[in-house]
Amino acid sequence: MDIQHTAATGSVRSGSSEEDTGGPEPADRLPLADFHDACGRILASINTVIEGKQEAARLALTVLLAQGHLLVEDVPGVGKTMLAKTLARTIDCSVHRIQFTPDLLPSDVTGVSIYNQDKHHFEFRPGPVFANIVIGDEINRASAKTQSALLECMEEHQVTVDGRSYTLDAPFMVVATQNPIEMEGTYPLPEAQRDRFMARISMGYPDPRAEMLMLETHQSTSPLREIRPVVGVGEVRAMVATVQDVYVSPAVKEYVVGIGRATREHPHLRLGASPRALLQLLRAAKAAAALDGRDFVLPDDVGAVAESVLSHRLMLDRKAITAGENASGIVAGILAKVPVGAEARRTAS
Repeated sequence: MDIQHTAATGSVRSGSSEEDTGGPEPADRLPLADFHDACGRILASINTVIEGKQEAARLALTVLLAQGHLLVEDVPGVGKTMLAKTLARTIDCSVHRIQFTPDLLPSDVTGVSIYNQDKHHFEFRPGPVFANIVIGDEINRASAKTQSALLECMEEHQVTVDGRSYTLDAPFMVVATQNPIEMEGTYPLPEAQRDRFMARISMGYPDPRAEMLMLETHQSTSPLREIRPVVGVGEVRAMVATVQDVYVSPAVKEYVVGIGRATREHPHLRLGASPRALLQLLRAAKAAAALDGRDFVLPDDVGAVAESVLSHRLMLDRKAITAGENASGIVAGILAKVPVGAEARRTAS
């Protein structure tokens, strides 16, 4: 078991579930020009470390701004953890890393109440989940019981221990990496766990040019050592508020609902998109629109993030698996068939 604290633990606010007020006060939004400038600094910083993976970096930032969580899946050694660490270091906030192993316990993640003999009462010792960005390395090497310790944290941004709820500071994001389930010593993530990740990406191998550049520049020192925060916590909160203000027309919402219904009615799927999935799809589309410099969502924004947001939630039936189909291909087929109303394509004034 390996738990690393890479920054000071965030503050802990406690209270019963009934007393929770829903987190911190809403932040002021940034003007789109300032928002675009901050996004540019973050992406430029990430791209100095992760060679040739601009799309992965952009999606990671999209998930952060949409208040979601990111699942990075691929074989070992392609930069999954490096992407998570780089994103975390671009923001001046608290960061904790958890190395998931088979002997990790739920209390090792959330924290535990310990009896103080001097004061004669129990004191809560917060676990590494109390941070703005939590890096869960190889999350599928832990048991399902330990994986489930993150469910409440990811959905409600709070931790409940011994009947008391402790609020997690905003922004809060889990960036988890996992190895393919065919590899030794892995436990597949249950459906409820996968559904709480807004998006999943696969890093893939770098192209030859990026790999050559990596060999030339990453031999003597880790590029992470050169990374410095380019935005602060307050600025990230303002960026999130900017995304929340992005306008979504009723026609675009109908388009999102149409995509969701198509996954549930697809003959090759045993499990389609949940209502939570559609909500997260819309949030991700709003963030994608803001990254493109717009304060309104187009159907193309929905299509740009749909595969990453939906594919890991879908369950194929046996016939589809035998035929060699995959979730990404099914999502692409649905996007090609679901009609887009003329009103949804209009740009806002």
